Amino acid sequence: MSGKHAVIAVMAVTMSILGACASAQDDMHLAQDEKNELTGMIGRIFISDQGIQGPNAPAINPFVRSGNGLTFEVDYARHLFATPIFGISGEVPAAFNLDEKLNSGGDVVPKSYKQIFVAPSVRVNFFPETAVSPWVSIGGGFAHFSESSNLNYYGPNPGTSSTSGVLQGGFGLDVKVWRRFSIRGEVRDFWSGEPNFPLADTGKSRQHNYFVGGGVVWHFH
Repeated sequence: MSGKHAVIAVMAVTMSILGACASAQDDMHLAQDEKNELTGMIGRIFISDQGIQGPNAPAINPFVRSGNGLTFEVDYARHLFATPIFGISGEVPAAFNLDEKLNSGGDVVPKSYKQIFVAPSVRVNFFPETAVSPWVSIGGGFAHFSESSNLNYYGPNPGTSSTSGVLQGGFGLDVKVWRRFSIRGEVRDFWSGEPNFPLADTGKSRQHNYFVGGGVVWHFH
């Protein structure tokens, strides 16, 4: 290789290195400037079967059995503090299960009901500056249940819509895929009061609503 060609080769390598460093620095500044997140999720809510007590308990299948309702979640978050080891964000996850099917051995539960959970929370991301960041979240807010007007088999539903407090706890994993976008998988438990089932006394006042889902996170200024 001639001296001229060697100089050209060195300059090309140098420019490539400088370009890569500049790009990495721009990405770092971009990530630091992106204080907000908007997340869209889709998944299912899982609710354990609950035994029915008292005189209305069916002789066969004496349980309130819940389906696995298709659920959508929207989550806004604001980054508050970050180090290379952990970052703290305030977030507001809102989950919407608009068709939770019900079943039982007797005509004692509504055909279905809607669930809405809104729970302002604190989230801690571990290794927030890396491509893969696990996290945990905890918070509280409210839950609203809106029941169908008819019972599972026939007749009007005597239950009414209700609202209760909710505690939220969850964990998940964020994976950066391209600049401002990440993908997220998560599990959250919305621990709420029970819907109003006057004909199906379960002897309990609260229930776990486990949301399992995945979606996309948009990071922006």
